[in-house]
Amino acid sequence: QVQLVESGGGLVQAGGSLRLSCAASGRTFGTWLMGWFRQAPGKEREFVAAIRWSGGNVYYADSVKGRFTISRDDAMNTVYLQMNSLKPEDTAVYYCAAARGVKYSTSAYLSDTYDYWGQGTQVTVSS
Repeated sequence: QVQLVESGGGLVQAGGSLRLSCAASGRTFGTWLMGWFRQAPGKEREFVAAIRWSGGNVYYADSVKGRFTISRDDAMNTVYLQMNSLKPEDTAVYYCAAARGVKYSTSAYLSDTYDYWGQGTQVTVSS
């Protein structure tokens, strides 16, 4: 059974940084796609970033390009989201997700692509 456990959320002032972690377990993720999504109150869940476990191809939403960095640690089976220059509009619950057998890079941006989800971690950015 695949399990994804997020951590690292919290309260930070605008301009600050946070690093989210997603610990993955339950299988080998060699060819899987790992993603981060977020959902703010009253809004739909939106794509933030994704990374292919094998090869390391990365994908970002335009709203976070240049500020957020997604990475992985093979030994720890963990995916990270380094968030810098945070803005109040980044406030949301952040979810880690995992997808298997994803062929096309365009699929990385769609929540329906992902098979497994974590429970989410709250990120609050104060102005």
